Amino acid sequence: MIELIDLETVRRNIPEEKSTDKIDLNKYKNFVQEVTSAESNNSSFMTERIKQLEFDSKTNIALLMTGAIGIASEGGEFAEIIKKCVFQGKPMDDDTKYHIKRELGDIIWYWINSCRALDLDPNEVIKENVNKLKARYPGGEFDVHYSENRKQGDL
Repeated sequence: MIELIDLETVRRNIPEEKSTDKIDLNKYKNFVQEVTSAESNNSSFMTERIKQLEFDSKTNIALLMTGAIGIASEGGEFAEIIKKCVFQGKPMDDDTKYHIKRELGDIIWYWINSCRALDLDPNEVIKENVNKLKARYPGGEFDVHYSENRKQGDL
């Protein structure tokens, strides 16, 4: 049974912020700069790192970055549709499913580009995923225990 919580009671139980708890955002900005890599702080360092990665790994880093950023972006668009359906009353009708279908197509487009960048056979990627899941779930079905307690090396 779901217990309903009175929001006013929750608000009353949140401690008031003390002035000593405030953060100086300019000091935080300086801290963030110091703990950020040179490649993130400087385009020249990033460009050199990309060149080094391409040389060392024979990987098309520009295409890989396109894939990574695209998957994240399109995944966000996909999630946005689901969010609107679950939390904002958007109907899960044929138009919505068509929109979802198009976003999933965009995700797979970027996924294939990532495979291209790494010179991976997409069929082998899926095969490896199946093997990983078979090893993770030896009974052949989802099990919370194995989901939460992974073997060493199970990424």
